Amino acid sequence: MSVHDDVNQAKKRPSLEEVTVDTTTIFEGKIIDLQVVTVTLPDGSKATREIVRHPGAVAVLAIKDGRMLVVEQYRKPLERTQVEIPAGKLDAGERPEDAAKRELEEETGYQAASLIPLGAFSTSPGFADEIIYLYAADGLEEGTMKPDEDEFLEVSALTMDEAFEAMRQGRIGDAKTIQALYAWKIYEMTGSWPV
Repeated sequence: MSVHDDVNQAKKRPSLEEVTVDTTTIFEGKIIDLQVVTVTLPDGSKATREIVRHPGAVAVLAIKDGRMLVVEQYRKPLERTQVEIPAGKLDAGERPEDAAKRELEEETGYQAASLIPLGAFSTSPGFADEIIYLYAADGLEEGTMKPDEDEFLEVSALTMDEAFEAMRQGRIGDAKTIQALYAWKIYEMTGSWPV
């Protein structure tokens, strides 16, 4: 069973479905695989789709003393640093909640007593199957930061105003952090997490 099964429960629309005829894997990497998929379109014609296969990821909105914990790291595809909430990919067979707890501690040194699920979303459904599971951390306690050996990052904490300013400046520009920031704003306005 795929990690995506629980978020792929949307009703299929047979009139729009593309039926897979053939799949060729052209690259298998450490993080992603790339496939070229031949499909039959609803009108009976054929087309190809280039699909990035990804195991899925998690992201954690952690608020400590009214500030959002963030990490800044270099993102090679963008050729610059980005300010993001703690996040990382799922390991094979790993539950998203377990991965979120692991990533939070690895990247920030904080442990969460519990996590509140804030939903899941696809990052780029036009060409990738990656799903990110977003959580809000509750009951933060200091632990030990343990970044991956090839992961260089700086941890800081931003107020909501500072985070929105970082977004306006383009320092925060990824979907998971922007979604988390708006979830935090809704929580501050209503007292409830948007789920």
